[in-house]
Amino acid sequence: MPQVRIIAKNFMDMVASLPAMKLDRLYENAFICEAILRSLPPLAKKYVLQLLYIDAPVTASSLQEWVLVDGATKHRVAVDRLIQLRIFTETVDRKKEATYKLNLMFQMNLRKHIVHGGVLPREPMAANITVRLPSLEELDNYASQQWECFLLHLINSAEVEVTTKSISLSMMKVFQRGLLSQRDNEGPRLTESGFQFLLMDTNAQLWYIVREYISNSEDRGVDSADLISFLLELSFHVTGEAYNMNTLTDIQRTTVKDLADLGLIKLQQGRKDSWFIPTKLATNLSISLSDASSRKQGYVVVETNFRLYAYSTSKLHCEILRLFARIEYQLPNLIIISFLQQNAHPRVAERVPSVPENVTDQDVFEAACDFAREYSSLLWEDSKKMRLLVKTEIYSHMKEFLSHQK
Repeated sequence: MPQVRIIAKNFMDMVASLPAMKLDRLYENAFICEAILRSLPPLAKKYVLQLLYIDAPVTASSLQEWVLVDGATKHRVAVDRLIQLRIFTETVDRKKEATYKLNLMFQMNLRKHIVHGGVLPREPMAANITVRLPSLEELDNYASQQWECFLLHLINSAEVEVTTKSISLSMMKVFQRGLLSQRDNEGPRLTESGFQFLLMDTNAQLWYIVREYISNSEDRGVDSADLISFLLELSFHVTGEAYNMNTLTDIQRTTVKDLADLGLIKLQQGRKDSWFIPTKLATNLSISLSDASSRKQGYVVVETNFRLYAYSTSKLHCEILRLFARIEYQLPNLIIISFLQQNAHPRVAERVPSVPENVTDQDVFEAACDFAREYSSLLWEDSKKMRLLVKTEIYSHMKEFLSHQK
């Protein structure tokens, strides 16, 4: 079973784990060399660019002189990373001192790429050939929906609609590797690693799935180096542009269809041609995990009495919370008030309250009615005057509930 710590590693750890022969083969592609350069720590990038036009080996002591004393740790991390990726070739000279030299294939192709640029194997399709393409906002929404659907399949949730396209066998195999377990005559269940996976940041989840997808590629008859090469190549495509499926090999077509399950790719079909459209998830694949991660706005409030309040319309958020807590009631109006308060115009945002009380009171009234209905205790209501009558049995609960609404 994969350890959870693997989730925190990025895509380049998978590249570094390739056998030397396959890794050297990757560097035959200039775009891959640039993708690798992008992923390096800042100091490692500096070393590569400074040594790019130096053909002679550089001693370890000379290299260390390029950094200040307090940068010793970053220096070791940078050198180790370059050695792991076989960008640095380490040898020992006659004086028994370590020397470093850039990988010749990497050095040659990166030089050419920086000076002359490069041409991808495919160019975007002309606008008059494709049907209306999604806007960038629509594409972002599509990617989010696909990823949410993907994770809902993992939870094995009833919230996944019947009309939803089933996840491909390749992707389900990724799930089976540590995130899900299944016994005879029982449905798939989340493992301990699966639970922890659901709590990870979206970028960390994506890296984990991609890594596992590559790890079992040999089982599908796909060379892992070729798959990594194609995935890195995708990061140089333009988000939102359409690329003809006919430019892909059979293996790449299968890969693109699998990636569509994750929301990395959107597929479209015309009268004659079909094409794929990369989303930001695909074009950001060569960015390191630390660069891609960003703090999102939270949606959960935890109180000292162990009550949770979740301000979200996401089915996925609801299902994840259901795994760890008992959901007593769902009140959509909480979301509305939260949205109005958080998105108030700057002129009114500093007012207290930022949302007029008659607006929030109406929502609170409706929430209170919903709360009473949940307990079959609503006896009477007057929506115009915002009055209601409930059974005495829930009075104390209602009072506590209302105290949390404003």
